[in-house]
Amino acid sequence: MNPREQSSPDSTAARVALWRALHVAVDAPPHVLEDTVGLRLLAPGPDWRERGDMDPQFTRPFRASIVARARFIEDLVEEQLGHGVTQYVILGAGLDSFAQRRPEIASRLHVFEVDPPGPQAWKRRRLDELGLGTPEWLHFVPVDFEARASWLDGLRKAGFDENKPAIVVSTGVSMYLSKEANTATLRQVSALAPGSMFAMTFLLPLDMAEPAVRPGLEMAEKGARSSGTPFISFFTPQEMVQMARDAGFSAARHVSAVDLTERYFKDRPDGLRPPVNAEELLLALR
Repeated sequence: MNPREQSSPDSTAARVALWRALHVAVDAPPHVLEDTVGLRLLAPGPDWRERGDMDPQFTRPFRASIVARARFIEDLVEEQLGHGVTQYVILGAGLDSFAQRRPEIASRLHVFEVDPPGPQAWKRRRLDELGLGTPEWLHFVPVDFEARASWLDGLRKAGFDENKPAIVVSTGVSMYLSKEANTATLRQVSALAPGSMFAMTFLLPLDMAEPAVRPGLEMAEKGARSSGTPFISFFTPQEMVQMARDAGFSAARHVSAVDLTERYFKDRPDGLRPPVNAEELLLALR
């Protein structure tokens, strides 16, 4: 077997999946996102909640951010489907579980999951082992980014129609890329068919974050650096919106943590909410 096919998800993708499950396990309903599929894929054992990065109190704002961004994007995909957009591209899909949790929507789309070959092969194998499989509308697009392979070429080979609009998303990726690489992605998406939309998360400079969450962000930055995948890029909302406009999008706006709180966490008695000025969203229209 090719060594790449034996790869498992990277630690960041696994942590995100477990934080989604932790939201269901420890936060009071209504849950912003009901997702335990990643937990099933990982099968970490009964003591997974005892991990240091699963502490319910310390991870509270970060898991709120994770489920909020996922819910916002899934609502956006459903909205765009209503406008006739039928192609959904997930860059750096990791353990995304939209296709498994929302088949009533996903089955009306062509869903393209773009990820490195090894982790993607692992995910496909686990989906088969759990009996979830791969429906015909779900397209896995293995792209070797380390070899500078083109995700657009991969999409074309998987049946992506460049003459039709698409919604393209990238979450938890931009901080690992240079400004030049982020700009290149913006330009590539802005060259897609009119009506296409791009949603991406970006990390604000750490000194802008709320004091209560800054230690956690600094710890994450240190951990990323020590593991060989350092945070490279930080953007202010104004910079991010201007980059999108310069790349050729007709419209771009910042979706803040305050916006997400108003939409998904309003009036919660437990005070759960995503942190302000940490990881937030850009929404750009072709």
